[in-house]
Amino acid sequence: MGKITGFLEFDRKVEAYAPVEERVKNYKEFTRPLKEKELKEQGARCMDCGIPFCHSGCPLGNLIPDFNDAVYRGKWEKAAHILHSTNNFPEFTGRLCPAPCEEACVLGINEDPVSIENIEKNIAEKAFENGWVKPAPPITRTEKKVAVIGSGPAGLAAAQQLNRAGHWVTVFERDEKPGGLLRYGIPDFKMEKHVIDRRLQILEEEGIEFKCDVHVGVDVKAEALKNDYDAIVLCGGATVRRNLPIEGANLKGVVQAMDFLPQNNRRVDGIKKFENEILATGKDVVVIGGGDTGSDCIGTSIRQGAKSVSNFEIMPMATTDRPEGQPWPFWPMRLRTSSSHKEGAERYFSISTKKFVGDKDGNLTGLVTAEVEWIHEPGKRPILKEIEGTEKEWKCNLALLALGFTGSEMTLAEQLGLEADPRTNIKASTKDYKTNVPGVFVAGDQRRGQSLIVWAISEGRQAAHHVDTYLMGESYLPLKGEGDLPRV
Repeated sequence: MGKITGFLEFDRKVEAYAPVEERVKNYKEFTRPLKEKELKEQGARCMDCGIPFCHSGCPLGNLIPDFNDAVYRGKWEKAAHILHSTNNFPEFTGRLCPAPCEEACVLGINEDPVSIENIEKNIAEKAFENGWVKPAPPITRTEKKVAVIGSGPAGLAAAQQLNRAGHWVTVFERDEKPGGLLRYGIPDFKMEKHVIDRRLQILEEEGIEFKCDVHVGVDVKAEALKNDYDAIVLCGGATVRRNLPIEGANLKGVVQAMDFLPQNNRRVDGIKKFENEILATGKDVVVIGGGDTGSDCIGTSIRQGAKSVSNFEIMPMATTDRPEGQPWPFWPMRLRTSSSHKEGAERYFSISTKKFVGDKDGNLTGLVTAEVEWIHEPGKRPILKEIEGTEKEWKCNLALLALGFTGSEMTLAEQLGLEADPRTNIKASTKDYKTNVPGVFVAGDQRRGQSLIVWAISEGRQAAHHVDTYLMGESYLPLKGEGDLPRV
């Protein structure tokens, strides 16, 4: 695959970023694409390894060496066909996936890995530019009706696959527009929302119905769903936010990241007024949590004109190299520095927030932290220990809690009589994605817990195969890495 000596001839390249002072003035994407010659050279770096471990690194089983080779040879339409055969939405993953495939790349053992994610994004963009992404409604219909609850990547993938199988699919979304966290969690500077809208137009033209502003379990009860649909697929995500139960947590200015980010995305979309305005403008902002959501809060705060932005992480600072216990091809817990981190935030590691401080009117004015260390003993869970004498008070008018999620909201699950696992996800088998209630399936974060977009799409695709089998006795929908063979 690729050029036999390509990995020896060409260095890794990825898209450049617009300068910080330019990009923070707006919420538009700021990457600068490689030239076509450079992209072909990146495809040429795929090294014809005997066992392509990138396949195992990718939850979708994308046929990575095949589309890399097609790009190297300039066969972009072929590359688009290969990529779409295993991934419904490569324009999403090409922007947002942390690329576990690259960490599993054989070239990555002793060199920089192939820039798979960037190649994927460019394949998707060329496919849209050239009109190769077209609606493909099924030739025949089964007259079976399926309700998909949630329009994030898992729900959209399940819906498209089930529609391809000929079923009538309705997607329910409680927000005003489809997309889930893609629309209301991911800032526009990482993915502008027209990228979602052009794909939704394809899905609608294929025959999928979207019902927005409908909170299933509240506006529509479970019994009505069971009566109206032959199968139900729950793809509502892991949306129960983790709190920080310390003194002062109820002060005005202590805000969940998933209140802050969706409001700003709606503001960028043209909504002008909010009942409770959350803005970082002119404030000393502390983002608590060092993951992707924390990074998104940093970039958004800077664009809103924050006075200062600090980022606290309770874990110690990771190394840029692979940790000893996470050898290739496993996913390593490296230090990852995002574009937002480089825009002006100060990062602090091994730091724990002890209490929030406020004024007499209940407004946040600061917070108190302490440095911590993790005590590791063989065979035992690590213990967090505060380092004596390290307390410090910080000025802070806005504290954004980016602490992740603890599980799924259970209102609908309880109405349906579904079982939960110990982590408050809806219990279902990876073998067939079935819950304990016949005809009800679950996929994505609502089944596996908070995870990656690429896992969500994979879960939606896998679940669709098993829903189709439940409805028809067999399924021609592909499982991981098989490629699409639509029923005709």
